[in-house]
Amino acid sequence: MNTKSKKRNIRDYIILIIKGIAMGAADVVPGVSGGTIAFITGIYNELIDSIKNFNLNSVKLLSKGKFKEFWKNQNMNFLLSIFGGIAISLISLAKLLKYSLENHPILIWSFFFGLIIISVYSVGKSIKPWKNSYIIFILLGAILAYIITELSPASTSNSSIFLFLCGALAICAMILPGISGAFILLLLGKYEFILSAVSKFDILTITTVGFGAIVGLLSFSNLLSYLLRKFRFQTIAILTGFMFGSLNKIWPWKIIDNSKSYEKLTNVLPTSYTETTGETAQIYAAIIMCMIGILSVIIIEKLGKTNAKSSK
Repeated sequence: MNTKSKKRNIRDYIILIIKGIAMGAADVVPGVSGGTIAFITGIYNELIDSIKNFNLNSVKLLSKGKFKEFWKNQNMNFLLSIFGGIAISLISLAKLLKYSLENHPILIWSFFFGLIIISVYSVGKSIKPWKNSYIIFILLGAILAYIITELSPASTSNSSIFLFLCGALAICAMILPGISGAFILLLLGKYEFILSAVSKFDILTITTVGFGAIVGLLSFSNLLSYLLRKFRFQTIAILTGFMFGSLNKIWPWKIIDNSKSYEKLTNVLPTSYTETTGETAQIYAAIIMCMIGILSVIIIEKLGKTNAKSSK
């Protein structure tokens, strides 16, 4: 894809910022990927290719003071719109999502469960022409995602080096549809710590994690871009499997499994949830939230297609 050739107007950039905000909101939640939002809104390939364009040539352009050429070469209008939207979302929604997950977990997880279910279909249908061999890749992705979601959270250090590593690993997961950067942080034992840092605007922690994210993003985007160019449908099949396998993490009804040496949440049926916790399972409200999640993706996808046609 030639990322330098796209011409956009103010309306287009406003839509890109909104897509970035949606990506940021998804990235805050463990189990939901901003990459999924990028995929279903039609900006995934351009995002990966634009990030990949940062190389030695970029450094040379900057060192020679060719800022205009650098700006066009890196597709900076696009990237600033997306990452600006993500930043707005992370700063403004971090507290709200943290509160919602603590006080209304069933409703929030139901919304994202619906979002991921329809995203599996939305991403999977882009595999054309279909081959039965792709089923193997889907299964591999699903199994890998399931295994990751079953791992136990770690107890880890707050050192700058480890926080840098957390940023690098989380961003790699963040741009993969189906693998949540927030969930990787949860496994590394740093989700609450970093979310709190964002809420309190802890500059040192945010900067350290941010630099790690930049390094991870620039290195991983090259690999992902290569895979999408050379093995496009196989890669999409694996990513589709990732999303399907991640549903294990997003199931709304969970209880604490006391048989483990660490706190582990186990998926249960709504009836078992009520019997175990004594709390209402909110089944009808959960179904409504799930449907809202499904409709949200359908609307976003249609808006993406409409915008793509109008920009041609």
